[in-house]
Amino acid sequence: MSGSTVTRRALLMLLAAALALLAIIVMSGWLADSTRQYSGSLSRMTALRVAAGTLLSQLQDAEIGQRGYLLTEDRRYLKPYEAADAAVESTIARLRELADGNADELRIVDRLAVLAAGKREELAETIALMKAGRRDESLAIVRTGRGMSLMDDARRSLADLITPADAQLDTQLGALTRQARISGWVANLGGLFILLVVGGAVWIALSYTRALMQAQRAIQSLNDSLEQRVSDRTMELQRANDEIQRFAYIVSHDLRAPLVNVMGFTSELEAGLASVTADLDRRPAEGDDPMAAEARRAVAEDMPEAIGFIRTSTTKMDRLINAILALSRQGSRTLSPEPVSMQALLENAVGSFRHRAGELRCAIDIAGPLPSLVSDRLALEQVFGNLLDNAIKYLDPARPGRIAIRGRAEEDRLTFEVADNGRGIAPQDHERIFELFRRSGVQDRPGEGIGLAYVRTLVRRLQGDVTVDSVPGQGSVFRISLPRILTLASEKPAHDA
Repeated sequence: MSGSTVTRRALLMLLAAALALLAIIVMSGWLADSTRQYSGSLSRMTALRVAAGTLLSQLQDAEIGQRGYLLTEDRRYLKPYEAADAAVESTIARLRELADGNADELRIVDRLAVLAAGKREELAETIALMKAGRRDESLAIVRTGRGMSLMDDARRSLADLITPADAQLDTQLGALTRQARISGWVANLGGLFILLVVGGAVWIALSYTRALMQAQRAIQSLNDSLEQRVSDRTMELQRANDEIQRFAYIVSHDLRAPLVNVMGFTSELEAGLASVTADLDRRPAEGDDPMAAEARRAVAEDMPEAIGFIRTSTTKMDRLINAILALSRQGSRTLSPEPVSMQALLENAVGSFRHRAGELRCAIDIAGPLPSLVSDRLALEQVFGNLLDNAIKYLDPARPGRIAIRGRAEEDRLTFEVADNGRGIAPQDHERIFELFRRSGVQDRPGEGIGLAYVRTLVRRLQGDVTVDSVPGQGSVFRISLPRILTLASEKPAHDA
């Protein structure tokens, strides 16, 4: 088997693997988009059903409170009535928001609004008469059955809303199940194909290696007097060795790292795009037909954007994998509790940020003296170093920065706070910022969204907790609660895990 044959077969295998990977990516994208659409519809129908049930529950609570008050004249029964009555309008508004765009559902919601208004009017009228001492008139209204009729109509309308929602939920769940099954088949078939390609590449390498070893033995058995023949065979052997080295490089880097394949083919696409662009630039654009104009637009806008997205995504994936590995390595470290002066530890931590904070017109103050504890010193340095770095990174450039560090003792636990007057964090992001790779606000600062996730991981290993209070435009307060003495009786050493 010649070197050129090995190279051709290797390139064909690489091309097959790249096509398989591309097919998996395209199919995965389509499946992800379809799943996202199904999930959105499923979420809307679930929320619609929950809101409908909530409205019925609120009307029933209001009616129960009214009847309790009419029977006992005890004003405590008015509390559930008043709470339910106050919440009905917001629930109907939620139903109308969820039904927006569906004429049938909007008609049912409008009918529910009318029925709910009538029921609330009837309840309010009877309660007002009872409060005025006109008990008989109030009970007479109840005996007319108008309120019961309104509730029955409301239940039927809610059933008209819930029944189609349940049917659509079943349909969407079935569709999601089919999508999951298709995803599994795509992944399995793609993995099987790539395994076959790798197996074929290994077989070619072994076959070529055996052929090379046979050639070496034949060379060694030649007559030493035939120098030219030895020289020719030596040159052939050198070429064969070069082919093996190139092939080994392809196998070890491309087939074992599909991410590298994607980046390499992206470069090929960029080179090809440059050639196409240069060819189009040489042609006059005035006489272009619509198809040619569309081709120019695709070459000038769509393809560079798509290639940029692929390159950005692969680069980010590589960074995120490295970040996860770093987090995993640090998370497996064995903790070593020792007496720690938090005053000294935080003064050292603040000192390492003084120069950077000074350049940003930021003052860092420690409201001492701070309580001491027994814990892992390195973990504490990493926790507060990350919090200070985060506070400085997200200062508001519109005003001088201020960072304050406080601490207090509460029985057997200590609480430390790192407060700043930076950008602040939106309320809905107070919890998600502690999730891996999740960030809040405008992403105009470098980072991978791992710092606060790292902080929470370390704090929990120290048997503590970390929370945040923040107002956008005013600042944030990160609050860490730690035991006064860290005990590791329930924690196994890392090498026993």
